[in-house]
Amino acid sequence: MDASDLLLLEELEKGIPLVENPYAAIAASLGISETEVISRILDLKRECVIRRVRARINQRSIGIRANALVAWKVSEDEADNAGLQFSELPGVTHCYRRRPVPGRWEYSIYTVHHGWTRRQVTEEVAEISKMTGHSEYRMLFSTEEYKRVPHTRAQDLEADV
Repeated sequence: MDASDLLLLEELEKGIPLVENPYAAIAASLGISETEVISRILDLKRECVIRRVRARINQRSIGIRANALVAWKVSEDEADNAGLQFSELPGVTHCYRRRPVPGRWEYSIYTVHHGWTRRQVTEEVAEISKMTGHSEYRMLFSTEEYKRVPHTRAQDLEADV
């Protein structure tokens, strides 16, 4: 990595600009070509400095206010199949499998859902329940949102000291 790579990483951590040609905008801010920006990103990805480049939408700014984690009670022998089934549904943004706690918390599959209202999310989950045949679940709605802040490599190094 050189100084240009470090500047590029700092620029990427600010977020990709919401413009027609975001890499051209990043290139202009760094004083290099768009081709060089893309090439450097691919090199950094190949060197495992960057794992992935992805978009993160600020849900609140587009009106999404209802976020729910749904815990599904699924038998051990059905868990893999159910997880695959849930993960393919368009309303499911995340799908996880966790070990249940026998006698205390028997839920093993977790899905995450987002919507404009709690009612919309509740209806979507009820429809998923009917479609999949998994009727035992608990919905946990978010009550507060904490801002996600990307960590820089420098911050990680400071934490290690």
